[in-house]
Formats: sequence, structure tokens, C-alpha cells
Amino acid sequence: MPRNRRKIFFDFPFFIIPITLLVGLIVMLLWNAVLPDAIHASRINYGQALGLLILCRILFGSFRGRMRDRRPEMWRGRGQEWREKWKNMSDEERVKFREEWRQRCRRPGQE
Repeated sequence: MPRNRRKIFFDFPFFIIPITLLVGLIVMLLWNAVLPDAIHASRINYGQALGLLILCRILFGSFRGRMRDRRPEMWRGRGQEWREKWKNMSDEERVKFREEWRQRCRRPGQE
């Protein structure tokens, strides 16, 4: 059953604002519990925690929402091609393929 868009628009602030305020409190508590002792950082207040939360969201997450597929365009849909290639290989080709990748992925100096 589709939701009414007008109802979602009016209910949105009642969910987002309390969640943001709660996450700000969590950021403040975690910062003050861990960082002053670990790296001698100064303690922060609630407003600074909210500002830090917003700054991190801008720098690292943006406000565009979640993207389902953040992979570069060239990698999208490649899994199916590799599955088909693997299915069409003979047992000997698979063994050779695995051994080749073991050689490539081996650490230097490992025999």
C-alpha cells in the first residue's frame, strides 16, 4: 500500500530531528569518553558535537542520501561476465586460473 506523500512530508521532521539530536549526544559522549584520554583532545559540548556531526556529514557523506551502487561505471555488471566465464571453463582451466591468481596474490618472499 503506497504511503501518502503529504503525510510523509509532515512526519519527516518528527523522526529526523530527534534522531539527529540523539546522534549528536552520542557523538559528544563518545568523544568525551575516548579522545581526551587517548590523544589529549579537549572535551566538547553538545553544540560542538552537533557541528562536528554536520561537518562530517558534509565532508564524507553529503546530503544526497544513499546511493545504491557507488561503484565506478566500468565495474557495474561485471560479476555476471565472470560467472559465465567460470561456468564455461574446463576443470583444467579452473585449476590453472586458481594457480595463476595464487602466484599473483602471494606476498613477496612467500614460497
